[in-house]
Amino acid sequence: MSKRRTFLKSASALGATFMLPKIGMGNENRPTTPTPTRIKPKKLKKGDTIGLVAPGFAIKPDVLQKALETLHKMGFKTFHTNRIIGNHGYFSNTDVERVKDLHEMFANPEIDAILCARGGYGCTRILTHLDYDIIRNNPKALIGFSDITALIQGIYKETGLICFHGPVGSTIDDAYSQKYFKKVLMKGKDSQIIENVKLKDPELLNHSEYERYTITSGNCKGELVGGSLTLVNALVGTPHEIDFTDKLVFLEDVEEAPYRMDRMLTQLIEGSTFSKAKGIVFGVCKGCDREKKPDNFTLKEVIMDRIAPLGLPSAYGMSFGHVPNNFTVPVGIHAAFNADDMTLELLEAAVI
Repeated sequence: MSKRRTFLKSASALGATFMLPKIGMGNENRPTTPTPTRIKPKKLKKGDTIGLVAPGFAIKPDVLQKALETLHKMGFKTFHTNRIIGNHGYFSNTDVERVKDLHEMFANPEIDAILCARGGYGCTRILTHLDYDIIRNNPKALIGFSDITALIQGIYKETGLICFHGPVGSTIDDAYSQKYFKKVLMKGKDSQIIENVKLKDPELLNHSEYERYTITSGNCKGELVGGSLTLVNALVGTPHEIDFTDKLVFLEDVEEAPYRMDRMLTQLIEGSTFSKAKGIVFGVCKGCDREKKPDNFTLKEVIMDRIAPLGLPSAYGMSFGHVPNNFTVPVGIHAAFNADDMTLELLEAAVI
């Protein structure tokens, strides 16, 4: 019997019997030990099959089609189930079906990597319902950003699988994003320097949210963790809360007013481990600044006020986040950051 027929048989059985645990019953078998031994997924190559999932919001048919066409032009084959077609309220599907989709993508031996078709709220709802043994026993690259932060960090903490904060299907049609997607996921070099995109659009060059500045000078090294600030905060108090001790933290967000950024950063600072990080790297926080007025603060003022007193090497404006130019950051990989020249160097390969 072929691998595919074996998979389809087991997936069918899984689909027939799988039920979500009752609310409040999802943590009984959850490990309480630190992050397991790291697992690196295999590197991608042209001709590999990328499975698309929508673990959060629904994706529009035309956006999905464009994503498929882009991936084909990049040299990949694609696959997705009908679960990401249509919607269940603002989700792509029910919690049960979105979990099934992820399980089947990991278990399917013909899928080489998993790309989230888009972000959008929904990932935190399914973290306690995932079968992490399926993921651990079938390691492959999982890529996405925004709400996918929760999925990336949750899977990494539970299994040790290196996951990737990078473009989703709806944003992967950008040349800079594709460049680092390929460098990180296909080349697998032991050392890679990630450099910011060169901004040429005068409108962006003069836009406060794209300003690049050092918050605190210095160099640091640490294991990469982070993602969307909103989602990083949403994990606080859950089994998937991030331990920032000795970590190199990367953060970004979108459409959050400065006072909300202030509140979220304050929550992290008041926690037990954020101040123990090695350094902090901010991406572009698109839509998060406001015009300076007597009764408010700008985004830069908030970030400087909250982050500078920590004394950690840190900078704002790296090319990742809810912007077209979104480089791929492997969560769990050791990296070095220079806050003065704003370069991030991956110190080891993220794939094997």
